[in-house]
Amino acid sequence: MDAITQRLESIAKRYQEINEEMLRPEIVSDPRQLAKLGKEQASLRQSVEAYEELKNLNSHIDQALQMEKESDPELKEMAQMELEELQPRRQELLKKIEVLLIPKDPDDDHDCIVEIRGAAGGDEGNIFAGDLYRMYTRYAEAQGWKVQVLEMSESEAGGFSQISFLIKGNEVYRHLKFESGAHRVQRVPKTETQGRIHTSTATVLVLPDAEEADIEIDPADLTIETHRASGAGGQHINKTDSAVRIVHVPTGITVNCQDGRSQHENRETAMRLIRARVYEEISRQREEAEGAQRRAKIGTGDRSEKIRTYNYPQNRVTDHRIGYTVNQLDRIMEGRLDDLIAALLAEEQRQKLAGEKQDA
Repeated sequence: MDAITQRLESIAKRYQEINEEMLRPEIVSDPRQLAKLGKEQASLRQSVEAYEELKNLNSHIDQALQMEKESDPELKEMAQMELEELQPRRQELLKKIEVLLIPKDPDDDHDCIVEIRGAAGGDEGNIFAGDLYRMYTRYAEAQGWKVQVLEMSESEAGGFSQISFLIKGNEVYRHLKFESGAHRVQRVPKTETQGRIHTSTATVLVLPDAEEADIEIDPADLTIETHRASGAGGQHINKTDSAVRIVHVPTGITVNCQDGRSQHENRETAMRLIRARVYEEISRQREEAEGAQRRAKIGTGDRSEKIRTYNYPQNRVTDHRIGYTVNQLDRIMEGRLDDLIAALLAEEQRQKLAGEKQDA
């Protein structure tokens, strides 16, 4: 109880400090710093409110305990009734606080960029990449999120050899961060005449959409080139240098965008992707240096890690990381991912809580 109170006290103190900082003229005139502080304050708000409620409950419980010592039977009975109501309420609140105090992934409230690529299986891998794109867009629509395609390479047989898209909404990254990895599909391809089941894969990479407040990229570290777009894309293709390639020299990360209608649009998209990929790379290096287990041990976020199998003949989906299996593949492919994502988030919470208790 004392350790929890101490942590809540320090959170409340930091919350007050942020309030004061946000009123300082030099902060008010710096939108980036103001946004950063606002985000930190929002992340602390629930804990501060819970702490106020806990202090209030503790005060009422102390009063009831004092009243219980009175010799008047009526006062004693009233005190006991109050304690019967207040003490379970405090226990429930402490459980809630325990969860609130679990270290949060700082990226949870970000929008995200999803990249899907057809991998093993040739055409069938690309077709499955298209199926996954449709699944995520359906899920996003159901959540009231917005989807914007950033770049794509369509496959002749259908689907995509590669597609990147931005999803904007409330806590998008929190819900989709565990989708990174290799997604395996088992089914009879449309091109298969013998009716044999093939196994193909598509890979998914989910990146937090890093804002300028999250990462500062030195323009001197970037090499920016324009060139003529290639492939299908409308009459303006090949007539102007509308495609943009950006290289982040320190990390070697390269982005090439040509699907926008203008050089300005492609440059904006390329910068967004560079920011996200550099931010992810810096986070990865920092976590490795600290010896941290990425993504709460549920998954590393590595494209090569096989995370899920979609078995069409048996209408079954299995998430291998948490041993979650459901015979509702048809519903899952329509974007009804709520139960699966809830199971992944519950496991993340369970592991973080176990880690917190171990460290205590």
